[in-house]
Amino acid sequence: MPRTLSTSDMVTPGSLGPPHPEPTDGEQAGQPLLDGAPSSASLDTLIEQLVPKADYYPEKAYIFTFLLSSRLFIEPQELLARVCHLCIEQQQLDKPVLDKAQVRKFGPKLLQLLAEWTETFPRDFQEESTISHLKDVVGRIAPCDEAYRKRMHQLLQALHQKLAALGQGPESLLGADKPISYRNKPPASIHRELLSICSDPYTLAQQLTHIELERLQHIGPEEFVQAFVNKDPLASTKPCFSDKTNNLEAYVKWFNRLCYLVATEICMPSKKKQRAQVIEFFIDVARECFNIGNFNSLMAIISGMNMSPVSRLKKTWAKVKTAKFFILEHQMDPTGNFCNYRTALRGAAHRSLTAHSSREKIVIPFFSLLIKDIYFLNEGCANRLPNGHVNFEKFLELAKQVGEFITWKQVECPFEQDPSITHYLHTAPIFSEDGLYLASYESESPENQTEKERWKSLRSSILGKT
Repeated sequence: MPRTLSTSDMVTPGSLGPPHPEPTDGEQAGQPLLDGAPSSASLDTLIEQLVPKADYYPEKAYIFTFLLSSRLFIEPQELLARVCHLCIEQQQLDKPVLDKAQVRKFGPKLLQLLAEWTETFPRDFQEESTISHLKDVVGRIAPCDEAYRKRMHQLLQALHQKLAALGQGPESLLGADKPISYRNKPPASIHRELLSICSDPYTLAQQLTHIELERLQHIGPEEFVQAFVNKDPLASTKPCFSDKTNNLEAYVKWFNRLCYLVATEICMPSKKKQRAQVIEFFIDVARECFNIGNFNSLMAIISGMNMSPVSRLKKTWAKVKTAKFFILEHQMDPTGNFCNYRTALRGAAHRSLTAHSSREKIVIPFFSLLIKDIYFLNEGCANRLPNGHVNFEKFLELAKQVGEFITWKQVECPFEQDPSITHYLHTAPIFSEDGLYLASYESESPENQTEKERWKSLRSSILGKT
């Protein structure tokens, strides 16, 4: 029988923690971690480091790190406005006559920065005012080289396409997100158990991976910062932005749905032999997910089988060959801050780096743990140091974690989609927790007084029986 994980088991801060830089009174604290990027600096200095010049362009790692973290201190629209203003001021783009030779050195660098920004953080450009700043600054350099205007048109076209694609988010895919009660259990003629749709564990693992990668593509890197934002005490009284974490939240809902779907499929059959068959099937699916590198589906399946309504089915589990399940549980054991899982994840990440095919590049992390790691990183280090400087060293660590995730989510799924299977996974009815308990008690009678009382209460409330 599986052991039931408690909430406190799921994650602990453990040894996770970025370095804590010592504040100084100078503009820089410690050694620069990137060329021109101090471990701490004022916000104004960091913004200046972002602005390209004729003979200077910020490192790619700095651009990603600062654009990711800057939204904790300044709205993206305001940041772009300040960057454009500095460009105009430094390159004297407001003069009637421009230094064409100078602009031709500066122009490509400005367009490169705007291309990187719009590509990585397209949602920063959803406001028309932001697009206006972008058009204005490029319009000032366009007279020096007609290619700049053409490049600007291509950039905006790509941006609009990306925003349109992101607008078609995954929320609509969850047609049956709300759990149903036991009373609304669909008749056998309507509800088709998963095994009748897909009986091959490897195929189901592939389809789960297809769904995972599709959903991951919609999550922007900025959502990881925005999920844990606190109003900057040195900023204005208004928060930096409103709630912009819909895709991240939708992905967490998908994980929860998969947990409940697994539990529902196990509790649904009336005969213990069939229930045991479903459990063994999901064990094989979980193993294939592990082999693929799909740790999120793997953990959802294990969590579903560890839910109390499933784990209490002793007669059913007695018929299950549990050796493979215990191996998987060991891999995802929360002990030591998920030490075994983290080792497996590093192995998958290394395989991905040296891969020659999309199949070997797949790394889908256990998402809830990734979010909690970022949460503890955020909580463990201040955004600003006592001297008011931005703690840039913290944000380098944050960018490292988020950047790795961005690399993983961009892998193209090598498996062909089976619409009938993915549709079932998205829309099949799932029981609520009470519905699962009642189905479990109907399958295997309550064993103690606590279970008997709960069964009686559930039958009364859900089925309307006395």
